[in-house]
Amino acid sequence: MERVLRPLAAVAAALLVASALAGCSAPVALDAAPDAKNPACAAVSVAVRDTAIGDLAERDTTAQATAAWGDPAAVTLRCGVEVPAPSTLPCYELNGIYWLLDDSAAPVYRYTTFGRDPAVQVVVDQDRASTYTSLDTLSDAVGSTPATGAVCSDAIDPTEGSGDATSTPSG
Repeated sequence: MERVLRPLAAVAAALLVASALAGCSAPVALDAAPDAKNPACAAVSVAVRDTAIGDLAERDTTAQATAAWGDPAAVTLRCGVEVPAPSTLPCYELNGIYWLLDDSAAPVYRYTTFGRDPAVQVVVDQDRASTYTSLDTLSDAVGSTPATGAVCSDAIDPTEGSGDATSTPSG
């Protein structure tokens, strides 16, 4: 009898593991940014852990100092990207954080912090996620990165502007 039960128990265990894994999705493949090893990026990573953006759950990623939300990923974060120089890109201010907007791949928008080192980049697919909700949710974590004192002149309030105004960050 024992010889019959062992194979059945093994099959049942294998089915249980397979069904548990079927609900898991693969990690989101992201590249680590050049300054991802910066200790401030570790603080950002810890602060965003287990955070939901709207109804988007956090996902595992393949690189240090990165995060992603949604399946497939609708919002991604990379800490330690190149600190941007003064730019003519539109600049938004939300919760004390300046964000440069690159809309060249619309409706996927790339926001990079200005006046912070290390810089953080958040990419939002606006067909599937709200930019305002994404940046607002991540503000506390991103705000833990040191401010350099550089500010955007004529920053746009994301709740009011359309994002098409040009502002020139000054440092």
